[in-house]
Amino acid sequence: MRAHEIDYAIYGEEMQYVEIELDPQETVIAESGSFMMMDNGIKMETIFGDGSERETSILGKMWSAGKRVLTGESLFMTAYQNQNYARAKVSFAAPYPGKIVPIDLTQYQGKFICQKDAFLCAAKGVSVGIEFTKKIGVGLFGGEGFIMQKIEGDGMAFVHSGGTLARKELRPGEVLKVDTGCIVGFTRDIQYDIEFIGGIKNTIFGGEGLFFATLRGPGIVYIQSLPFSRLAGRILSLATKPGGSRREEGGILGGLGNLLDGDNRF
Repeated sequence: MRAHEIDYAIYGEEMQYVEIELDPQETVIAESGSFMMMDNGIKMETIFGDGSERETSILGKMWSAGKRVLTGESLFMTAYQNQNYARAKVSFAAPYPGKIVPIDLTQYQGKFICQKDAFLCAAKGVSVGIEFTKKIGVGLFGGEGFIMQKIEGDGMAFVHSGGTLARKELRPGEVLKVDTGCIVGFTRDIQYDIEFIGGIKNTIFGGEGLFFATLRGPGIVYIQSLPFSRLAGRILSLATKPGGSRREEGGILGGLGNLLDGDNRF
């Protein structure tokens, strides 16, 4: 199925949203929870899988949708169709601070590979599935960055990243070493693998994990400075712990200062 052609505009700086303009009968698909607002006359419908119609049999559709479950996503997506006689707009918001990246699949040989939670929305006809790896090491030790989704087709898709976005264009044979969680996505010709950091001090005291990803060109790689898991982990580490204890925020008195600030929970 040929993807619908859609126009778009991205607004905001740190908390962005994408506004998509649909011609009559055009449709855009999106992950649950990304919807922000839409014009009157756009019909919202929950669909099984991604609605690309690449699989026509019942078993094929179930397998296609089942692969989404492996990436941690829902079996269902939401389709937004413009049923007006004029153009209409629908908007989708990024779930956390960062950047929305427009991906024109026609410029990437019809395929883009991204993190499992990076996909935001796409034109109807674009297929969203799971990217299987043939390397055992990648599957076992890749972590959050290597349970990957693949986006295929000939239309526009949108992915989001955390923090600041870096775009790296690798020459043939050029290697980039990246924290596994910092990968947003890359083009189909990129070869990726897992490398052990090595060294007893690095392993025990490094605090950066035991493995990092190696990406070998040619191709384009998108890197994020603040993966959501890192942001969430930082928030949890600073949150109030059970029993009322908390981390001190720079006070030189430490726990003694709590006796003076009026927040004394015994």
